[in-house]
Amino acid sequence: MQPKSFFRSALLALAIVLTFVISLELYIRHKGVVLDYDDGPELWSNNRAMVYEPADKATVFIGSSRIKFDLDIATWQTLTGNHAIQMAMVGSDPRPCLHDLANDVNFKGKLMVDVTEGLFFSNEGESSPNAGIEYYKKRTPAQRVGFELNHLLESQLVFLNTGHFSLNVLLDSLPLKERKGGFPPVPWPKYFSMVTFERQNIMVDKFLTDTSQRNQVRWIWMCFGRDNYTPQSITGKALDTIMNSVKVDVDKIRARGGEVILLRTPSNGPYLAEEMKYYPRNKYWDRLLTVTGCKGIHFADHPIISKLICPEYSHLNPKDAIIYTQNLISILKHDEGWKFNK
Repeated sequence: MQPKSFFRSALLALAIVLTFVISLELYIRHKGVVLDYDDGPELWSNNRAMVYEPADKATVFIGSSRIKFDLDIATWQTLTGNHAIQMAMVGSDPRPCLHDLANDVNFKGKLMVDVTEGLFFSNEGESSPNAGIEYYKKRTPAQRVGFELNHLLESQLVFLNTGHFSLNVLLDSLPLKERKGGFPPVPWPKYFSMVTFERQNIMVDKFLTDTSQRNQVRWIWMCFGRDNYTPQSITGKALDTIMNSVKVDVDKIRARGGEVILLRTPSNGPYLAEEMKYYPRNKYWDRLLTVTGCKGIHFADHPIISKLICPEYSHLNPKDAIIYTQNLISILKHDEGWKFNK
């Protein structure tokens, strides 16, 4: 092939690729998908590396999805002058993260642990935290550079979100007929929430205005409840083991001068009824406070946040997340004696 012909072919191929990319991006945005980030081990590890900031400058949050929705990071940082380091993971047990921080002799900061009973008091939901911890400990300089480059692209292009547009996700969304004896994937709404670079989850407007999508997520939570909130909930020696392991980890952090506070964020409706039925407060939450000696902030104990309604029973909408965060800061200042830069 002649150099000029090769050059023209290369330009034509580049034009086709650019046309496809731009058309795909415009189409996806037109469908209402907003810009967000893949909340994988890479982004989590970026936050994990921040936990060594001075205790008077930052607070680390671990837990499940509720604290990712309910803590409004911008509000927290504006009112406190304190960096919120979000390390919670959706659908996961935060105890592996607690254990990781407890065994990190360089972590001496403030830690807030969100407790969702069906995940915290279980032996499930540890795969994501373990994957994040392993990636953080083994990540290479090349992976760190790749993360920064990917951040530049991901901050501009919606279609790069693999949580929405990877091949497996797209295949799972195909409306296939259910086979006898088969178990179809959970039909998760694509427009439920978006993830910021700081790892905050925010419900999008399209979800909040779509009754069918809200009902769909409520159905998912109730299915989750039937699978996890059963008479076989963790009790007896298994519960003792969990309680004692948490105490050991909390004591390690305190021994280095760190501070740990437990949170029980809001839930509502039949989902909360299931939680309270199979994880009664006195046997789980209250006992956890007693065993660990930690202070705890339970949403039901505070008039304003106890009245906040979760649209799909389990997470707060963006406006109520601001109210929750404002009240959390007030409680920490006036009831727990925390001091912030503002």
